[in-house]
Amino acid sequence: MTTHDPARTPAAFRGERPRVAVLTADGVPAPHNLAALRERADVVLVDAAGLAGALGDADVVFLWDFFSTALRDAWPVDGAGGGGAGVPAWVHVAAAGVDAMLFDGLRDSPAVLTNAHGFFDAPIAEFVAASVLAHDKGLHASKSLQRAGRWEHRELARTAGSRALVVGTGGIGRATARLLRAVGLEVRGAGRTARDADPDFGRVVASSELAAHVGWADHVVLAAPLTDQTRGIVGAEALGAMRPSAHLVNVGRGALVDEPALVAALGRGAIAAASLDVFAAEPLPDGHPFWSMENVHVSAHMSGDVEGWRGALADQFLANLDAYLAGRPLANVVDKARGYVPSGAAGPPVD
Repeated sequence: MTTHDPARTPAAFRGERPRVAVLTADGVPAPHNLAALRERADVVLVDAAGLAGALGDADVVFLWDFFSTALRDAWPVDGAGGGGAGVPAWVHVAAAGVDAMLFDGLRDSPAVLTNAHGFFDAPIAEFVAASVLAHDKGLHASKSLQRAGRWEHRELARTAGSRALVVGTGGIGRATARLLRAVGLEVRGAGRTARDADPDFGRVVASSELAAHVGWADHVVLAAPLTDQTRGIVGAEALGAMRPSAHLVNVGRGALVDEPALVAALGRGAIAAASLDVFAAEPLPDGHPFWSMENVHVSAHMSGDVEGWRGALADQFLANLDAYLAGRPLANVVDKARGYVPSGAAGPPVD
């Protein structure tokens, strides 16, 4: 594939302004710092229909509409781009997950891919801890009884001393492990490589052997990126190996789970409950069994979206744009072969 003119590499703008295409959509508010972006670059706001026309002239693409798959559709097959200039030098997505970006054209191109690594770690960890506590303390059932006007005393599970297996040992998984340990759980991780004495997880088991390890846990938390290796990682085999009392929490991607197998397992009592923030199809379709299952707790892909999150993501991109213009290394560079930001490659921490 061809690339942009080398004269327009990050360290060599020579006083010229980079061209930044910002992908947005109806209902998505513009970045709050748009004026600051325009002080630094020639910025054009485009929707999915206009992205292909802007792509060929763009040095940078900022995927502000981060759930969109428009980049895949607009990406030039031969790398020439709409204006013949080539593919962008840099693509940034304002999200932690980059699975929608890892199509062959982008993966095989010289374009650098960055993401919002770091920002969502603490909020998602809090969401997981809340899900664990709500399950153990029967809060969902208490609310249902309140609506029915029923006073029903129940004994609740003790959270301290229970066990959690966190699948995914990146930033989100590590923040989750630390918080669950603080609550009193015994925690292990599941990742690409098995190891002992991990600073956050203690023991890490191989995620490729997940079915051999899920029976240890009271809570199985999915916080892994969606890759070829993790797609469908929780299927009939892993679900069949879980405890009947087990609680599954998914804050990663919906496709980590074989949803029909999960519906069947929950329906027959093979596992006790599931707290699901992500789904194979989003929004969750009308009539999906998850909507009506008493032992399923649905939220609308919002586990990391704390107040002020959009502003923080816009500021994160602006900071990276400043690094780009100064010729400094970009933060949060994704390994396009692996599908995530490798440990130690994330750059400065994000507040």
